[in-house]
Amino acid sequence: MHDPSRQTDSFVRFVRHVRKDREDAKTTAEESKLIIMAPNTNSLSVGGEECKDENEETRSASPSPAADVTTTREEEDSAARPDSEGHEGKSTAELLIEDIPWIVRYRQVIVAYAPLGFISFGGPQAHVAILRDHIVTRLKWLDDESFTELFAIGQGLPGPTSTQLVVSTALARAGPLGGITAFLLFNVPGLVVLITCGVLISTFVDPNNPPWYLVGLPPAAISLVFQAFYGFGKGLDKLGIVLCFISTLISILVNGDENISPDVTQFVYPLLLVVGGIVSYIDSRRKNPYGTYKSPSPGWDAESDLTMKRIGIPLWMGGLLFIVWAGVLTATVTIVGRAKAEGVTVNVYLEIFEVMFRIGSLIFGGGQVVLPMLQDEVVPNWMAKDSFLQGLGLTQSMPGPLFNFSSYLGAVYQGVAGGLVAWVGIMGPGVILIFVGQIYIVIVAMVPFWCRLRRVRWFKSSLNGVNASAIGLVGAACIILYEGAVNTTADAMVFVFAGTLAMVYDLAAPLVVLAGGVFGAILHQDALGLGQVEWCAPDGGDF
Repeated sequence: MHDPSRQTDSFVRFVRHVRKDREDAKTTAEESKLIIMAPNTNSLSVGGEECKDENEETRSASPSPAADVTTTREEEDSAARPDSEGHEGKSTAELLIEDIPWIVRYRQVIVAYAPLGFISFGGPQAHVAILRDHIVTRLKWLDDESFTELFAIGQGLPGPTSTQLVVSTALARAGPLGGITAFLLFNVPGLVVLITCGVLISTFVDPNNPPWYLVGLPPAAISLVFQAFYGFGKGLDKLGIVLCFISTLISILVNGDENISPDVTQFVYPLLLVVGGIVSYIDSRRKNPYGTYKSPSPGWDAESDLTMKRIGIPLWMGGLLFIVWAGVLTATVTIVGRAKAEGVTVNVYLEIFEVMFRIGSLIFGGGQVVLPMLQDEVVPNWMAKDSFLQGLGLTQSMPGPLFNFSSYLGAVYQGVAGGLVAWVGIMGPGVILIFVGQIYIVIVAMVPFWCRLRRVRWFKSSLNGVNASAIGLVGAACIILYEGAVNTTADAMVFVFAGTLAMVYDLAAPLVVLAGGVFGAILHQDALGLGQVEWCAPDGGDF
């Protein structure tokens, strides 16, 4: 006769055993997401490390339920990943990734980038911070290393860095069409406003007698250029400071010597960048270099080529785009230069396009670097200096890149059509690729090569010198533009006031420009009439 208590105890132990087996099976099934079979069938590879199975003989003779679950999960993963076969050596994360359909990713790009054209105030540094918060922190489309790599591409190429970063991050998510869409979403809102302002100012505002609501914009805008120069400069190493200093001195010289033609700036500025890169490379080869150089990193595609697959641009296409860009640049510069040399009148829109395309193709380091070149080209040929500086203030109060300033300049010169041509010229390499823009073309062309170039030590070391020389151009812009922006004691007061708000209290650029405009209006001769004495008297007399 059986003892009931023993039967109960046996049943309880049996239930506990079944529950434990089920829990073990569930745990093993969950862990199988991080487990792949190593080439040796008697071992497992977890996170890339090989773990020997101590009970391999027992398990091969009598597989446990947990092993069955693991096998089933692996078979399901293989069925879901038809392209994972033959990828031994790939990381676990890559083998387990299932890419999202392109149309879904494209819609995500539209949703993510649509607000940026309206909220991206504050210049390149703020744009990069906003993008990182969106793409890395919130959406988790890229990790920090990938984001930094794409930012480095923009730093090493001509054009506005923030726009390049917008295009390249969208390109990495949804391919070429995603990059085009993000480019337009980021630029068009500011573009429309600035073209409108340019047309209105050229029509209703006397450049020699600006109205009270515009007098404070130029000195406030220049204070932000000083802030940018300080921010760039404090990150330079010893060699970078020297290159920046030399670049600043030479730029001031060629802009302020009556014996030097202003036309030489289109050759001197690019030459300064090239020389800076060469000097930096030579220094990097020394045993004890003056500069600081980072070792080349493996980059985002070291373990996974998913991002490059999403970009979907082969090397030959990148090379073709470079040829198109270089061909349009050479053709426009040659045609316009020959026509001017022969005294032939150049079509005004071709002239606008050539100027902007040439500047956009040669400028490294972001928007502020473009200012001295733009001023040399458009003042006084297209407009008075006051109109130039008023537009600069408006541009810095708008969302989007500083390169949108070109649309304002073109609109002041030749209306809406001139604004569009100028914008396409500085952003785009030709009518064929008008919808894409030059920034997009250079980025798209460069990304396929970047995987190789970023591992080349001489290339990365040369970029240090190029960037340092470009920062020197920003320093020269501070001096050159200050002279035109600060004409009265009131202007100097606005400059100090706005600069303090920007550099001490870290106020956002649009608010700095707004505050400077209000303060300038209060001091204007039609209001309080304070500080209306010339700041730098032409005869060198008293202020």
